[in-house]
Amino acid sequence: MVDYFAGIDAGSVTTKSVIIADDRKVLGRGLVQTGISGAKASKQALDMALSEAGIGRESLIKIVATGYGRKLVDFADARTTEITCHARGAFEKQRSALTLIDIGGQDSKAISIDSGGRVKSFVMNDKCAAGTGRFIEVMARVLETDIVNMSEIALSAKNTAIINSLCTVFAETEVVGLLAQGAPRDEIARGLFASVAERVGSMARKVGVNKNVYISGGVAKIPAVVCALTEYLGTEVSVIEDPQLNGAFGAAIIAGESQNQSWT
Repeated sequence: MVDYFAGIDAGSVTTKSVIIADDRKVLGRGLVQTGISGAKASKQALDMALSEAGIGRESLIKIVATGYGRKLVDFADARTTEITCHARGAFEKQRSALTLIDIGGQDSKAISIDSGGRVKSFVMNDKCAAGTGRFIEVMARVLETDIVNMSEIALSAKNTAIINSLCTVFAETEVVGLLAQGAPRDEIARGLFASVAERVGSMARKVGVNKNVYISGGVAKIPAVVCALTEYLGTEVSVIEDPQLNGAFGAAIIAGESQNQSWT
């Protein structure tokens, strides 16, 4: 008989769910916009993952919730922190010491993970939008484009506009001023991604930059962010497998480990 486990990452912007079996492989994935009801989004994400896995909720041995809205997942059997789940998910994939940079919609974090998968240290920014997906969304709107195009023009820019403010409100004013002065949009875009890299990269330096550096979260899918971080840190930054689902995957692994000691 196969045992199934689920992890739910209830984020402020998106809610993710992952289902694994005894072999730890992902069988089902779910991702929905959190919207105004984290509880409803959690159920929707889990149902989406169950549908892909081809099983019913009654087949789940344990559900572990994490993320900003983990307390809203009333059907979860356990809850644990984002740091723990992101670290566990990353280590399960890489099986080596690493530095993990996670950038979500409204927070960012840097985690140092040792060769045994333990969290050595971490820094988290959940008080300010600087260095988050929200910051990038706002700046794309100011540049009258979308995030995909903003990344593309930034990567094509030959020069970098200097963005002095890391605060979203002040940076927005600064960008408006640069546009009024005739600064090229591609150089401004590159400068904005450089400011994200500075904000998040400085957090990574605080916890210690390992030779293996990975990025997770939805923002990891933006090539200009990865490029800017690589340039800022002076070492290659790689996108972890299924970056947006890493926290939910880690929660599912923790669910399985709690029931099967041979997993640890």
